[in-house]
Amino acid sequence: MAERVAAGSRRAAILRAAAGLFAARGYHGASIEDLGRAVGTTGPALYRHFPGKEALLAAMLLEVSERLAEQGARVVAGAAGPEEALEGLLRGHIAFALGEPALITVHDRELDNVPEPERHRIRRLQRGYAEEWVGVLARLRPGRARQSLRAAVHAAFGLLNSTPHSAGELAPDTMAELLFRMGRAALLVED
Repeated sequence: MAERVAAGSRRAAILRAAAGLFAARGYHGASIEDLGRAVGTTGPALYRHFPGKEALLAAMLLEVSERLAEQGARVVAGAAGPEEALEGLLRGHIAFALGEPALITVHDRELDNVPEPERHRIRRLQRGYAEEWVGVLARLRPGRARQSLRAAVHAAFGLLNSTPHSAGELAPDTMAELLFRMGRAALLVED
């Protein structure tokens, strides 16, 4: 059991280090040797955890997509109403965006380097996550067309996911509150 936990935490450490390197240097600019050095081992030792760099990238983006989808579904299911659900979705996504900006950068730049079966699964998870938001907005704005709500959700994601470029100038709590107010306003704007 302890060995499995150690392997899981090692895998998580590799994924975190790879996210940082891929965000800083790009997928093609970071070698297996660079990734190994970043976690205190050799490049070939990473093959115990991932068949290759492509698989590592796919695992990274699948993991974050699964995590966001599960979190979104849990927030919506546990909310007392759509206002509470929207607040939970916003605060959860903001925590992710401020806490893991490298993953946003990697996703934006490197999704095309993920093999098609995994890329399709990532996109499906992301669509499901976005539809959780659309469903909440539909309850808050029942007269708006779903296409309009979907466009608002994607625009809000653009705002919230700007943190790799904008978060450093403000204290994290201040930035989180600013993003919350701006995201909520963008989502609830009247047509």
